Amino acid sequence: MAKGYWVACYRSVSDDNALAEYAKLAGPAIAAGGGKFLARGMPAKVFEAGLNQRTVIIEFESVEAAIKAHDSPGYQAALKALGKTAEREIRIVEGT
Repeated sequence: MAKGYWVACYRSVSDDNALAEYAKLAGPAIAAGGGKFLARGMPAKVFEAGLNQRTVIIEFESVEAAIKAHDSPGYQAALKALGKTAEREIRIVEGT
């Protein structure tokens, strides 16, 4: 079974305190779902039409595990803490 990867790109964050509260809740919820953080932070370099945005990449055992972690009560509580203070997108992709 192919691994699942959660890729989050942050366009903007308007409240650093809300982001910190989100991170406090999201980290344990993602770990409980089997997620392993591979990268997080600002890009070292962007090319072509790339955007210089905070990016987070998390590996899961499968796409299904990544979706289940996102939909879990713990992660949903983290999202509630974040509220509308961040403009971002999350993509879940299957590994090769």
